[in-house]
Amino acid sequence: MEKIIMSTDVLWNTILKEALEDSGNDPALSGYLYSTILSHESLEAALSHQLAKKLADEHHFPFDSFRKLLTATLHADKSLGDAMRKDVVAVATRDPACNRHYLPILFFKGFLSLQAHRISHHLWMNGRKLLALYFQSRVSEVFAVDIHPAARIGSGILLDHATGVVIGETTVIEDNVSILHAVTLGGTGKAHGDRHPKIRSGVLIGAGAKILGNIEIGTGVKVGAGSVVLQSIPPHQTAVGNPAAVKGKTITGQPALDMDIASEIL
Repeated sequence: MEKIIMSTDVLWNTILKEALEDSGNDPALSGYLYSTILSHESLEAALSHQLAKKLADEHHFPFDSFRKLLTATLHADKSLGDAMRKDVVAVATRDPACNRHYLPILFFKGFLSLQAHRISHHLWMNGRKLLALYFQSRVSEVFAVDIHPAARIGSGILLDHATGVVIGETTVIEDNVSILHAVTLGGTGKAHGDRHPKIRSGVLIGAGAKILGNIEIGTGVKVGAGSVVLQSIPPHQTAVGNPAAVKGKTITGQPALDMDIASEIL
């Protein structure tokens, strides 16, 4: 194995050290960790490699072309890398199943789906809408996560497990939000225009919740698992049920950071 070169990127150095340690602990995975993490010069390069391996279609959009597009996009917009780093930290600090910072890059499809969305959103906003829709389609096929490329998503986001997550075209998600699997942020039917939810910062959305229509889920709200939300929820409230009703104030200001879905519901 070649010498690993550390960088000035603190998070990337942490990832390299973790992967190097684990590579020594389990020789069966040393080659895999080298090709996916340790052989790359940056977090952006490792992400481009992994997304290309997962999403490339050798018949229509082969690996090398896919990786070059990903790399060029990440280099063109530095904010994508900044948001990605905050997402890595969000997963590592909120998900008890994540004890290494490199795990989301290799194994967590919620994280990978979100980073693919960030790239597709960049393409969408720069007039490459057909290519952005191709990204959306591939992510949906491979990861079972469907995020419209026009949706606006902040940083420090956790998509936990993520299977079955659907996020509509005019959705807005602010920073530091946690969303569990099978959540829908959708419309109410055939309405056009601004028709999807606005999720403010610090919100925690439990598994299977459906939030429908152009409504606002206020800062620090907690939405219980399986709830169907059809009306706006004021900040720092807990909403539960079908249809969802406000149960009371949340215990903490940013439930997304605590990941305690049951404390005010039981």
